Amino acid sequence: MSVINDSTLYPRFLLTGFQGLENRYGLISIPIFLVYATSIAGNITILFIIRTESSLHQPMYYFLSMLALTDLGLSTTTLPTMFSVFWFQAREIPFNACLVQMYFIHVFSIIESAVLLAMAFDRFVAIREPLRYATILTNSVIVGIGLAIAGRALALVFPASFLLKRLQYRVINILSYPFCLHQDLIKTTVSSRWISSIYGLMVVIFSMGLDSLLLLLSYILILGTVLSIASKAERIKALNTCISHICAVLTFYTPMIGLSMIRRYGQNASPIVHVLMANVYLLVPPLMNPIVYSVKTKQIRNRILRKLKKHKI
Repeated sequence: MSVINDSTLYPRFLLTGFQGLENRYGLISIPIFLVYATSIAGNITILFIIRTESSLHQPMYYFLSMLALTDLGLSTTTLPTMFSVFWFQAREIPFNACLVQMYFIHVFSIIESAVLLAMAFDRFVAIREPLRYATILTNSVIVGIGLAIAGRALALVFPASFLLKRLQYRVINILSYPFCLHQDLIKTTVSSRWISSIYGLMVVIFSMGLDSLLLLLSYILILGTVLSIASKAERIKALNTCISHICAVLTFYTPMIGLSMIRRYGQNASPIVHVLMANVYLLVPPLMNPIVYSVKTKQIRNRILRKLKKHKI
């Protein structure tokens, strides 16, 4: 197969769904569509409730809004190519469009990791300094944290797209998933890719790797603070405020670790397993986060129920 050498030409990329199940794509697309619909509706509901309820204009819920916005971005970034494959079996994606999708998938993933870290910091301050909570996490501080989170993600991922565009590819390149990921694009190149590979690894280390370590440290400090509380009832109450966040952290990092393990050690696994894990990694967190926070956070749950009752009346 020939190789693209002329910088004025672009290679073709073919997305991949569940190989061997093409005749069942209509059926497979139903649960995927339901996941997307639930994710988008759930996150919009969270944003609407926080926006319209003045009592929820607090640091914890501002960070939850950031998480909901990030999940919406992640869902809408992957949705177009996902359904082009499963509904229309349109597998081809232009090179530049693939780079744009890859960029935003990784940007939103890094943002979500950082937002979860910010939420851990929020819980630490709330438990450690309850009387100074509002004075420490002021609106200006929260805006600054949000801008730093977005700026870091945008800056880290941009060079990766630039490096990929300078590489050489075959005329036709088959990707492993129904969306574009950095590690998948790198596999298709026919030129030296060590710079892109090293840079991609450094991005992971200085974003999600660092965030996960700081998350662990945050919960060690939170646990130490909780154990220093004399009242057992107060200790339980303090820990209960962290349950939703712990669920969100597990929902985000568990599929990511699973996908990494499958890519590294599952070379003999069926391609369907690889695609399934990639879909779980990108689809499950946006689906589960609004559900977890709606069920486990009393203030959110009560206001959703109140809105539903008003609507019925």
